[in-house]
Amino acid sequence: MNKTVLGVNTICTHEGELRDEKYRGAVSPLYMATSYAFEDVEAKRYPRYFNTPNQLALASKIAALEHAERGLIFGSGMAAISTTLLAFLGKGDHIVLQKTLYGGTFNLVTEEFRKFGIEYSFTDGSSPEDFETLIRENTKVIYIETPSNPLLTVTDIKAVAEIARKHGLVSMIDNTFASPVNQTPLDFGIDIVIHSATKYLGGHSDILAGAVAGSEAHIDKVFQLAKNFGGSLSDYTVWLLERSIKTLGLRVKAQNRNAKKLARLLQKHPDVSKVHYPGLKSNPDYALAKAQMKGFGGMLSFELREGLDALQFMRELQLIKPSMSLAGVESTISSPMLTSHALLSAEERAAQGIGDGLLRLSVGIEDKKDLIKDIEQALVKIGELVS
Repeated sequence: MNKTVLGVNTICTHEGELRDEKYRGAVSPLYMATSYAFEDVEAKRYPRYFNTPNQLALASKIAALEHAERGLIFGSGMAAISTTLLAFLGKGDHIVLQKTLYGGTFNLVTEEFRKFGIEYSFTDGSSPEDFETLIRENTKVIYIETPSNPLLTVTDIKAVAEIARKHGLVSMIDNTFASPVNQTPLDFGIDIVIHSATKYLGGHSDILAGAVAGSEAHIDKVFQLAKNFGGSLSDYTVWLLERSIKTLGLRVKAQNRNAKKLARLLQKHPDVSKVHYPGLKSNPDYALAKAQMKGFGGMLSFELREGLDALQFMRELQLIKPSMSLAGVESTISSPMLTSHALLSAEERAAQGIGDGLLRLSVGIEDKKDLIKDIEQALVKIGELVS
C-alpha cells in the first residue's frame, strides 16, 4: 500500500509497528536489549546508534507522518534541536533565526554558539524579507518556528523554504506546536523538521523525547553527530511513544476544536485584552495559517485586562492545571515569564512581545463546556478581588 496516500490516523496506527511473529500480538513487541550480536547479522545494533528495532520502527512512523524519507528519535526536544543545528554549523558559519523562538532554543543560541565560533542573527519580524536581508556569505542555515511559542505567530513556510533554496541554505523548522496532523512543512519545501516529542507526539505528559525528520542525506548528517553526542532514547520510552502516537490524530483534532472555541470565548470576554490564536479571523496571520495548516492547533495565549492578576487567575482555576509543559490530553496553563521563557531576561522577553501578564493555554480533550465553565468562574473570582 502506498504510504503517501494513507490517512493520518492510519499512519498513526499502523506505520512503524513491529510484527510479533511468534505470538502474533496486536501491538509492537518491546526489545529491551542494550547488547546485540555483531557476527552474521544484517546490522550491528546498538542503542546509541539509533538502530535498535524499536528505535527504527518509531523513526519510520514519524518520518511517514512528516512525509520524510527518514527520521531520528532523541532523548529530548533540545537534544534534537542542538544536535541538528550543530550538525550543519561550525566555526565561522552563520545562521538566521526567527525572532520569536522557544526560550530553550534562544538560550542555546545565545549562550553556546559563540563558544563554537558560530555567528547568528535574529530577525526583526517574521516576513520573508526579514529573513533574506540577514543572509551573509557565510550563512548556512535558516531556522523558523511556526506557530511560535508563546505568541502563536505564523511564518510563511513556503517563502522561507524558497529563500533558503535560492541561497543554497538548509532550512529547518520546529513543528512542535502544529504537530504533523496540522502541518507538514516538507510539503512546502522545508529541509528538516524538528519536534519536541514530549508534547503532541507523546501527548500524555509522561514522555520526554525529541524527533527529527527529513531527507536521507540530511538525516544521515544529523546521525553522524548524534551518535557521538549520545542523545538517544531508551527503548522502553520509544515503545511508549510509538503507542502514544497511535491516537495523535484523534487527540489533536479534538484539541483543535476546543482551542478554537476557547479562543472565541476569550476574545469576546471584557476581562481579556488580547488573544493570540491563528484560528481567529481577526488574527493578522489567519489567512496564512489557513493556507499552510490543516488545523489551527490546540495552543493559544492571552492577556488579561489591566488591573487583573494573571498569576491569581491561574490559582483560581479548578480544572485547568497550572503546569510547565503542554500538549497533553489534559488542559494546562502557564506563565511564559516563569516557565518556557524564564531563561530570557526581562528585556529579551519584552523584545519578543512577551509581557509578564501573558498566559499560555494548552487546550486538552475535555468537554468544552467544562473548560468554559472553569475559565469563566476564575475570571469572576479575580474580578471580585479588584472590585
